[in-house]
Amino acid sequence: MHKLEDLARRLNDVRRQIADAERRFDRRPGSVHLVAVSKTQPVEAVRALAALGQRAFGENYVQEALGKIADSGGLGLEWHFIGAVQSNKCRDVARHFDWVHSIGRSKIARRLSEQRPDDLSPLNACLQVNLQGESTKAGVAVRDLAALAESVAEQPRLRLRGLMAMPAPQADFDAQRRVFAQIRQALEELNARGLSLDTLSMGMSADMAAAIAEGATLVRIGTALFGPRAKVGKGPAGAGETSPPPRMQVG
Repeated sequence: MHKLEDLARRLNDVRRQIADAERRFDRRPGSVHLVAVSKTQPVEAVRALAALGQRAFGENYVQEALGKIADSGGLGLEWHFIGAVQSNKCRDVARHFDWVHSIGRSKIARRLSEQRPDDLSPLNACLQVNLQGESTKAGVAVRDLAALAESVAEQPRLRLRGLMAMPAPQADFDAQRRVFAQIRQALEELNARGLSLDTLSMGMSADMAAAIAEGATLVRIGTALFGPRAKVGKGPAGAGETSPPPRMQVG
């Protein structure tokens, strides 16, 4: 359960941490935006954060997200898909989300573009970079990044915005910065090739400050907002989507 006052306190703490990091690392105030990662959280928690001024929410599982999107209609929220994009979920992602952070294959980009409705603006897209070659994570290798970026940039119903990364956990701040610096450098190299990318989606609860130091524009925060997330059973991507989220206590 989430008490409203606890959500308010945590949201203010995260906002303060972002503002502190912007000042510490000479970032323009307001240049870093918070994406509240609401996977496994109840729609009541989404509504409560929305009432506190939070607008961007990130979801990993399509079926779980669709219910929340429907139940929070009219609130003017911005929905970010941050999970692995499966071919059979492209239509729902293209129709219901404002951003997708996790494109790692040209085939997925083409499907998203083809299935984006004409009455919606182009889908904002980030390429997921698997910088450290982790076999358990999706994403494109750095050596293949330029070719994928060129392919995605050609899709008429996508707007290529930048890169997303989810590095392996590092306890040391300087080590965190070194990894994020490589993502920033990769974006700069793509822009030197003629692209106009403006987004670095990187940084979570444990490494947000290091990501901001290296140019993050979107930070994806779940634990610091909602507390430790209940574990779900392992399985193929999307497993656990039907597990009921916890109920929220208001007051």
